[in-house]
Amino acid sequence: MVDYDVIVAGAGVSGSTAAAMAGKLGKRVLLIDRNSAQEPGKKTVWGWVCGDAVARSHITYVQKNLGNTFSDAALGLKVDGVVALSPDLGYKLPFDGEGYSLERPLFGKALFDEALKNGAEFKGKFSVEGPIVEDNKVKGVYGKNEKGEEEKITGKVTIDALGIASLLRRKLPENQYIDKEIDYEDLELTGRFIYHADESFDDPKYYDRKNALIHLNQQMAPGGYGWVFPKTDGRVNVGLGVQHRSLEIRNKKFGASDNLKSLIEKYVKWNPLFKSYKLDNTGKNGEGYWSVSVRRQMEGMVYPGYIGAGDSMASANPLSAGGIGPALIGGILAGREAATAVETGDASLEGLWNFNSAYVKQYGKSMAGMELFRIFLQSMNNQDIDYGMKSFITYEEAVEITYGRIPELSLTKKVSKVVKGMGALRTFKDLVWTTQKMKEFNNLYADYPKSPKEFPEFKKKVVSMVNEAKARMPSSPV
Repeated sequence: MVDYDVIVAGAGVSGSTAAAMAGKLGKRVLLIDRNSAQEPGKKTVWGWVCGDAVARSHITYVQKNLGNTFSDAALGLKVDGVVALSPDLGYKLPFDGEGYSLERPLFGKALFDEALKNGAEFKGKFSVEGPIVEDNKVKGVYGKNEKGEEEKITGKVTIDALGIASLLRRKLPENQYIDKEIDYEDLELTGRFIYHADESFDDPKYYDRKNALIHLNQQMAPGGYGWVFPKTDGRVNVGLGVQHRSLEIRNKKFGASDNLKSLIEKYVKWNPLFKSYKLDNTGKNGEGYWSVSVRRQMEGMVYPGYIGAGDSMASANPLSAGGIGPALIGGILAGREAATAVETGDASLEGLWNFNSAYVKQYGKSMAGMELFRIFLQSMNNQDIDYGMKSFITYEEAVEITYGRIPELSLTKKVSKVVKGMGALRTFKDLVWTTQKMKEFNNLYADYPKSPKEFPEFKKKVVSMVNEAKARMPSSPV
């Protein structure tokens, strides 16, 4: 006799969404979190560390599946999109379309309340320490309850929504389907602050009330980027993400000893918006640091009795590091597939395999190739990026890339623009190579394995393509 149909570990975005979906489908669901019911999904003592941006299409997807309407307060500020600026601030590239700059604690609480409304039980202040595994199948979780006592909870299906450092994923038995660890080079170290800033400031290169801005600058944010996202009431979400390896290269080049915190301080001083500002520490959510995955989602996301969703499966967009949208999609699909497995009595690898296929079809196939473009960007210095954004790619082509639709780029069609010497020519050749490989990558995911038997060969090809890109275009921020 098991305790629950579905156990969801982690009450963040993907976990609460999964619990709400499985509960709506009539299953007995337990939602577990290390926080209390008043602060579900809080990542650390710093709060809900997040860029807060999400595309409207992802909100619509949740509303379509859960029938849930978020309050205006939870959705925060409507924005026209996300715009990336070149290091010299002269050129722009679009990312997502219309969306929201969320009030993250309120948004998370809305999803959590939806889960409870749909019948999920909640167990707070419980630290999950690993999966219960019997006969190579996950049959629940173990950890410490509020009193510090060891406790085991069993379930027919366990959904892992514990985030990037998930002990459920990392303590799975050795297997060829899910990577237990994430390569350090595929992580961005991030920090962000929420400030009250000068509401009269008006320079869209530094702050745009209608768009979330990303600043590409390999000296200020090596291997990553800075961001300035508008919020309601004159507040701003400002932060920085860096790749550890690129930061080391940059520091060595300039004889510097910068770390993430010092780089954020310099970024804020660089931006004239912040001539005067003060921290908004409402709910102790004003300052925070976290790691974000910028690789493709895990090639496989299921194991017998186990489904992974959201950050636990490295599902953030490899280019923008946006994780809320894929967490919402992963949560909906995980809840649905877990419910199906309970109904059919089949939580085997084969029985859960459709989650992989469904996620890839809904979102993953258009995101997979983004990792290659991220590797390409990390291989360029500021001069390369400035010239490339000006000469190599049109606004329309940039839109295609950031939506996962790969444009046709040919050396012969654009070679007349490559007039700056061999360095520029080499960079353009890398761009053409990257877009061709992105197309191959996305086509590979479009033909995702229909069964576990076909998976090893698929994963071998994926890993080979990523390694080829890393070898051809090593991090070179300066």
